[in-house]
Amino acid sequence: MADSANKPAVDAIATLVPATLRALYALEFAGRHLSPTNLPRLIEAIVGRDDDLEAALSGSRAAAWPKRLGPVRACLEGAAAAAGEGIAGLLAASKAPQPIVAAYRGLRAYARAAEALYPMAAHLKPVSQFFLESAARDDAALAARLAEVDPVREQVGVMHVGGPPGTRGAFSLYVPEYYDASRAWPLVVAMHGGSGNGGAFLWSWLREARTRGLIVIAPTASVSTWSLMEPEEDGPNIDRMVDEVAGQWNLDPARQLLTGMSDGGTFTYVLGLRGDCRFTHLAPVAAAFHPMMMGFADPARVRGLPVHIVHGAQDWMFPPEIARSAQLAFEQAGAAVVYREIADLSHTYPRDENAAILDWFLG
Repeated sequence: MADSANKPAVDAIATLVPATLRALYALEFAGRHLSPTNLPRLIEAIVGRDDDLEAALSGSRAAAWPKRLGPVRACLEGAAAAAGEGIAGLLAASKAPQPIVAAYRGLRAYARAAEALYPMAAHLKPVSQFFLESAARDDAALAARLAEVDPVREQVGVMHVGGPPGTRGAFSLYVPEYYDASRAWPLVVAMHGGSGNGGAFLWSWLREARTRGLIVIAPTASVSTWSLMEPEEDGPNIDRMVDEVAGQWNLDPARQLLTGMSDGGTFTYVLGLRGDCRFTHLAPVAAAFHPMMMGFADPARVRGLPVHIVHGAQDWMFPPEIARSAQLAFEQAGAAVVYREIADLSHTYPRDENAAILDWFLG
């Protein structure tokens, strides 16, 4: 009797999970390759990637789920609906007055889908593997460590501090579910681009943080973007966030990475050049840079400072010459610079570079 009562839910899960994951991978692909020039080709590439999603979602909504599985249903159906909205938004972007703006807007659904789906990582293997780096998905030791996690343990996992995800001046946080206070944990502070928010940008780093054991703070700027010309506004707020997290979790003071995308990358330069900066490594991505910044830098701070610059050769907002000038300026100032110019990257966040950034940071 129990098996027959559960069968509709089991069948719904079996169709809904793979359909949702396929749609999420399609959104990741679109986010990595999006640019004004290749948007039509990108839309062609994702056509059909959600063909089974609508049917799976409709079937789940029509199924007689047991009441006790209501939370599971809410997670999976919420994730599927958001992923479907993201694909639909991208497919419709070419007909919008500003196609690239509409495409970016469609991609925002990825974070909502990931947020809805993530609680199922503790219960469903395909979901757990989705939220791991691809090279670690068959890592037996990591799988065993995750299997031992108490799914209702407090003060671990995804948290939003100071308000709902994306609240201005607040932050989102990830602490690995297998957190152990007896050792110090590396910290990544990841800053979103203009008009973005930390609640969404956190998902650009969660996969690597969960795999490698990192604590991630994803702050949200106090206004629509970072206070690039007045760092005394957002800078102390970020310091306060780190202090707040350090008061509750054991952070490693020798391994603290400040990184960001676009305006977040530029703010990485602005904050990272301060003489009193706490961060041990800087990794600006797709950032603007002006040599004048070095005029405000503490020379002692810059000498030997590990800096990992990532930029796209196809960046249409900040041409790669800007990043090359940053590389030269930092090298001349004595910093330890790694420069990565990616041939097919436009002005978007390259999640596939996270592994290389972390190999450098943790190495």
